[in-house]
Amino acid sequence: MITVTPTSTATLPDGPTTPAFVQGLEILAGRTRAWRRLHARYGSAFVVAMPRLGPTLVLSDPAEVKALFTTHTDLVDNIDVNLGQFLGPGSLFALRGEEHRKERKLLTPPFHGRRLAVYEALIEEEAVREMAGWPSGREFATMDSMMRITLNVILRAVFGAEGAEFDQLRVLLPKLVLVGSALAALPVPRKLFGRFGPWARFAAHRADYDRIVLRLIERAAADPNLGDRDDVLAMLLQARYDDGSAMTHQEIADELLTLLTAGHETTATSLAWTVERLRRHPHILERLVAETDAGGSALREAVLLETQRVRPVIDATARKVRADSLRLGRWTLSRGQHVLVSIRLMHDNPELFPNPRDFDPDRFVGARPGTFSWIPFGGGARRCIGAAFATMEMNVVLRVLLRDFTLETTDAPDERAHFRGVALAPAKKGRAVVHRRPPRPTVTDDSATGVHDGATGAHDGTRGEQVTA
Repeated sequence: MITVTPTSTATLPDGPTTPAFVQGLEILAGRTRAWRRLHARYGSAFVVAMPRLGPTLVLSDPAEVKALFTTHTDLVDNIDVNLGQFLGPGSLFALRGEEHRKERKLLTPPFHGRRLAVYEALIEEEAVREMAGWPSGREFATMDSMMRITLNVILRAVFGAEGAEFDQLRVLLPKLVLVGSALAALPVPRKLFGRFGPWARFAAHRADYDRIVLRLIERAAADPNLGDRDDVLAMLLQARYDDGSAMTHQEIADELLTLLTAGHETTATSLAWTVERLRRHPHILERLVAETDAGGSALREAVLLETQRVRPVIDATARKVRADSLRLGRWTLSRGQHVLVSIRLMHDNPELFPNPRDFDPDRFVGARPGTFSWIPFGGGARRCIGAAFATMEMNVVLRVLLRDFTLETTDAPDERAHFRGVALAPAKKGRAVVHRRPPRPTVTDDSATGVHDGATGAHDGTRGEQVTA
């Protein structure tokens, strides 16, 4: 329940009383452990001192989370300290209110509906090409390989072709993401170490990106065959706001950086987690291989849903109250109050997911998870705009892996979650041992583009919306 109560005094739940920097260190040192410990002590709502945000209301009650996600953005919107500081003022992360809604309207078409079918062959091609170099019978980390697949896919989807700039971006973007993720996690002063500091290094990477991409944008804008192209850049150059105006080239550059960075790391990390989970669940893996060989997809889709439930790459999403005062379920919030939805605690809720610590894909076979309970892509007006694309991409890559390789199982301990500044990744990068399978007759599988947008049927928003950025 949401009501605007201009004259109300704030009422908030309890939380730890240790010094703020101690609370922040505990969260940075072990996010999942910290969330679960606080939930066990205070219940489904508590206030904790978050790094860079200060006192933050953390929610995991399903009714209150739904109320927050469905509140109008005039009342509750994105936090001020967000990824827009890295992606630029034209990025969806930086925009709010009506500007955000208009921008989303332009960006939605390339990643939804029939457009997805255009990308499926591209994804399979990149997966086959990368996996051709996988070692047989020797353990290796899959996450770096998955990163290369998803980065190449998004580069080709965005620009439509390879070239010298493509190769430059393939080298530059991982560096930019690495430095940006570290700065997003830690409150590093901008002038620290001057021109040798992390902010200066990030600024240099961003300048290199702008130089390369603005050149590509200008070249595309001058292309007489622009209308015949089906890449994202061509679509954005031709897109128009309701008043008939076009996006500026810098706005396009900012949005492309959003797609290129947020659009590949989280998907690759989820794929690495999928490998990590399947290796430790041989009976599920055996059924999955049999289904793939028969041309099926229901269990594969369920495996991807369950992996994102038990190992969410983004474990929280934050908002800021913009109304003078707001009643949210049991609580009354003042203007400026930060509110965080714990994706981790929502996915741990036994009322929503019986035996929540178990890896049980069968819970999703023939069943669609709830829009406001299964939320690895966030929710509300800022739910991930690329959710359908990411879901289809994971489906295709996993299908290729199962079709072309035998994945060895293991009794090794679960890989811990390692916080990379934005994403939670397997600490050992999803290690695997594979053996190439002999070729088999082709079985038609057109399931990938038929996968639901996160199987939720929900409206869109933005993955990568997270606590510290």
